[in-house]
Amino acid sequence: MENFDELSRRSFLKRSTGVTAAASTFTIIKPELVRGAGNEKLRAGLVGCGGRGTDAAQQFLHGSEDVELVAMGDIFEDHLEKSLGEIRTATHYPGIESKVKVDPEHHFIGFDAYKKVLASDIDIVMLCTPPGYRPMHFEAAVEARKHVFCEKPFGTDPVNVRRFMAAAKKSEELKFTVMSGAQRHSQREYVETINRIKDGEIGDVTAAYAYWIGTPVIQQQARDPKWKDMTWQHRAWYSFVWICGDQVVEQHLHNIDVINWLMGTHPVEVVASGGAAWRPKEEIYGNIYDHISADFLYPNGVHMSSYCRQFKRGLHTNISELVVGSKGRSNCKDRGTKGIDPYVQEHIDMVKSIRGQGPYINHGMPVAESTMTCIMARESAYSGQKLTWDQMMNSQLDLFPKAFDYDLPLDVPPLPVPGVYKFA
Repeated sequence: MENFDELSRRSFLKRSTGVTAAASTFTIIKPELVRGAGNEKLRAGLVGCGGRGTDAAQQFLHGSEDVELVAMGDIFEDHLEKSLGEIRTATHYPGIESKVKVDPEHHFIGFDAYKKVLASDIDIVMLCTPPGYRPMHFEAAVEARKHVFCEKPFGTDPVNVRRFMAAAKKSEELKFTVMSGAQRHSQREYVETINRIKDGEIGDVTAAYAYWIGTPVIQQQARDPKWKDMTWQHRAWYSFVWICGDQVVEQHLHNIDVINWLMGTHPVEVVASGGAAWRPKEEIYGNIYDHISADFLYPNGVHMSSYCRQFKRGLHTNISELVVGSKGRSNCKDRGTKGIDPYVQEHIDMVKSIRGQGPYINHGMPVAESTMTCIMARESAYSGQKLTWDQMMNSQLDLFPKAFDYDLPLDVPPLPVPGVYKFA
């Protein structure tokens, strides 16, 4: 059987030799957009097979026809096998099992699994590991010339978020689609409301508020005695700053990103405070805070007040945004119409962008800026200092380990104390 690339090339040459004034009657499919023809299946690989990666793969397969999942990678075999089983048997997304084409040769385990997924015959890579890895994996995906679904946030420290930004610029130059996991960008209520606010419906924005007041995220209840430091910190990744970023980065990004999106830019400075009022000083709770409040200043003088908190279940919760204008106010979604599940819609939008059937999407730079905004708040709270955007863009703070091994010793820095902790 002749290979598809050769057939596509000959078919194109045959058509092109006979074209004169009728050249506009067919579309030349750009090779960087699809794999040869508009109706061919788009093949995806998943890197990071935890809960979010599993859900994202299901939503990708559910959202579009002519897509397949063909490769998976994780550092833990049990994560991968559990994820694959759940994807294949997802009763809430009927029919996706026929799109799962992950053969045993494309189950990749280890710290280099992402390289093996990228080396597979895929068009799209889904980056769903804990966020500390995002800059390295995204950089590799762009170098491998892949379209990317990239879970948020886009890093946990200034050095590596700038690494992500450099790769994002390259992805824009190459016209690769980059869809973020900041799903509000695909949620119709938000999209329509923010467009109307930008068109002046509530007048000039004078103040903004962002909240993520929720409950703790604990992946492991106890440490298996066989797990050395690096294995343990990956199993319980939400408790450690280097791999999680703290709640203000990992969760509260959603709300802060909405305000950045609406304002059309990032803040220029922040003063923040926080601490660990509830989290016990036990190994499982790591070295992140359980509350941070921040006062951001935008270039036009508008302030955003943000607050995130993780206390025990049963207490007050609030996940929302609010903007106040000279002619009214909005929660950023109250002036739009309800659409489908945004976690599915974002994958539909991504596939349409890749195929040229919808607007081109590249969330790389704006969501990287929102990530840096959140890190700026964290570092201000940790250090007790007012910090500026320029300081973040020049910071040498790099939390990412320089070696990786399941048995590697990896000390956990103490819980940051303002006045003792120094911003670098």
